[in-house]
Amino acid sequence: MKQRERKGILAVNIGLGANILLAALKSSVGIFAHSPALLADGINSTADVAYGIVINIFVRLAGKPPDAEHPYGHYQMESVAAVVVGSFVISTAIAIFWDAVNSLYNLFTKQTEATQVLSIALWVALFTVVFKIGLAIWTSKIGNEIENAAVLALAYDHRNDIFSALAATLGIFFNRMGYHWVDPLAGGVVALVILQSGLEILRDATDDLMDTIPGKTLAAEITELVGAIEGIEQVEEIHIHRFGPYLVANITIGVDGSITVTKGDHIADQVEDVLLEEVEFMKRVHVHYHPAGNMLDSGSR
Repeated sequence: MKQRERKGILAVNIGLGANILLAALKSSVGIFAHSPALLADGINSTADVAYGIVINIFVRLAGKPPDAEHPYGHYQMESVAAVVVGSFVISTAIAIFWDAVNSLYNLFTKQTEATQVLSIALWVALFTVVFKIGLAIWTSKIGNEIENAAVLALAYDHRNDIFSALAATLGIFFNRMGYHWVDPLAGGVVALVILQSGLEILRDATDDLMDTIPGKTLAAEITELVGAIEGIEQVEEIHIHRFGPYLVANITIGVDGSITVTKGDHIADQVEDVLLEEVEFMKRVHVHYHPAGNMLDSGSR
């Protein structure tokens, strides 16, 4: 777990350092080169810096050992960090989109004059695309390896930075071809991409913070494992709660109503042992059993 924590902090710190560099580069060049699209992407990177600091704090807190109030540890802090990231992303998207709409309105109403973007903005945008592709692949690999929601949220954001940088690149290119309105329009497209990213991050993080039925693959795996145990006639309910990388399962099974409580307890022990051994990251299993087809008369352990 110490190695998992170190990898998570490394991914966050490298992402933070990269975003600091890109925020300074894109914002300054966006202003100097008269590119609203590149400036919008720079603002996006500036927001990335802000919530990168937040993620750094939460990931460190998630590494605290279990205590009396948190018997499974503090890994839920990773999902809380992802919620914070999603909120930052959505608010950033709204601000960028509003600015793009204002720029387009002022351009079409002749309140501002069309300005050709300097070529340096195009090179900075292309550099961002290439750089973020590498960073997104590496961060996603680390996030999946250590099952860290906060790092995966960061990888999501790096991935969407690729699309936003591509939009900025196209806007700058067409601006230099004489279509000046495409640059602020690209800023608006950047905002919509960022907004979708924020909504995806929030959805995934809130799923982790709530008791949910597992995905079809995991549900099928658990049903197959439990159903193969002698004495079990039905697998009726499967509920999974995630604690960082770990899973806690609540399983309801139907057994022969004529067996003794001792026999039912033995079957429940088998379910627990099988799932702890066969399902990766399974931390604890709670088994409820009752006569098959009768949800009212139940026993549990």
